[in-house]
Amino acid sequence: MAQGDGRGTGHGDGHPHRGGHPHGHGHPHGHGQGGGGMPGMPRDFNQAPFLVIWETTQACDLACKHCRAEAQPLRHPDELTTAEARRMLEDIRRFGPIIFVFSGGDALKRPDIVELTRYGTELGLRMAITPATTPLCSEETMRALHEAGMARLAVSLDGPTSAVHDEFRQVRGSFDHGLRILRTAREIGMSTQVNTVVARHNVNDFKVMGELLSELGIVFWEVFFLIPMGRARPEDVAGAEAFERVFNELYDLSKTVPFDIKATAAPQYSRVVLERKVAERRQGARSEATDVLTDGVAHSLSDGIGRARGVNDGDGFMFVSHVGDIFPSGFLPKSAGNVRTDDLVDVYRNSTLFTQLRDRSLLKGKCSVCEYLPVCGGSRARAYAVTGDPLEAEPFCAHVPKRWQRMVEAGEVEDAKAYFARRALHPGVELPVL
Repeated sequence: MAQGDGRGTGHGDGHPHRGGHPHGHGHPHGHGQGGGGMPGMPRDFNQAPFLVIWETTQACDLACKHCRAEAQPLRHPDELTTAEARRMLEDIRRFGPIIFVFSGGDALKRPDIVELTRYGTELGLRMAITPATTPLCSEETMRALHEAGMARLAVSLDGPTSAVHDEFRQVRGSFDHGLRILRTAREIGMSTQVNTVVARHNVNDFKVMGELLSELGIVFWEVFFLIPMGRARPEDVAGAEAFERVFNELYDLSKTVPFDIKATAAPQYSRVVLERKVAERRQGARSEATDVLTDGVAHSLSDGIGRARGVNDGDGFMFVSHVGDIFPSGFLPKSAGNVRTDDLVDVYRNSTLFTQLRDRSLLKGKCSVCEYLPVCGGSRARAYAVTGDPLEAEPFCAHVPKRWQRMVEAGEVEDAKAYFARRALHPGVELPVL
């Protein structure tokens, strides 16, 4: 599950309305490859996302430093109603029995979450939730969600200690509530996951985090590489070199920990996984064919959620804001429509914004000539946050494609630092790119 809470920004893309195109089509250059999910899950990302996240509300009792929604204590009067949410679930089910995630804000600020969980489960969706680490997530509430069919509960832990986590989440006791929620959920039989944000404040804590999480009985660790938007600033991002170090630490941990690990908003992790596996084969330490999924994938398949290869913003992923705006992801707040007026399935399959994001031949800069383009594609959300263009190259990637390096040496293009300095939305901030 992706970590995040959305912010609507209006309709920035020409989009089909309800009753528009009756049939979806796959873009001829679309990425569109799934894999790793449960039987019956859609595999063609041109036709259906692997998962949809709904920002149920922006209301939340935390004040996280990275919050892209800039969450607030009270619910918005224009949030989707229960009836509208039920219709949205019905529309999403047209994609197939995909994963649906209640996010926020704090989803538990809505009194209808148990009802909607039950309805989504009855429709055949795989339901999951990311509640805030507050007293609102009580044992009584977790039992009700479990009985309604909630397949997985994900909790945010952003450091191995309360000092690190609570400072980031801006509420004392948040870390302890997270541990309480995970342990209680495990006791009542719920499958659990931990989400962790990678930022400057915790970039050196991941080996210790792996040790802590190994004791908590989780099936999945989602490591989210910060996107500089909302409350998060470009200087909060750990940087390309730090990303590489964390990628390699995660790969090493994936061989020993009793849960699956996924890097979110960092498709370049697939490159590191392939590089490491190829090196291991050459050394005789690995005999099976190389793949971008790490060794713990069986853990995340155990509860019917699973995972997929190559999910990116708008490519296997869709996000609906608290007021119904349809985004490629919560961290790419460029709207392609609204569930109140537009056919959600048609928006995903046919809107210009979504089809362009799935067409990797449109990517720019060093991503356009990268040998890892088919398995990576860079974070479209981070490109948008830094440059304002979701098709621009990934700004926080240490890899220099061989073809790009030859072009730099021939004077045909700028080096990466100069390239992004000229395209950055905030030119006064020096970005930690290579």
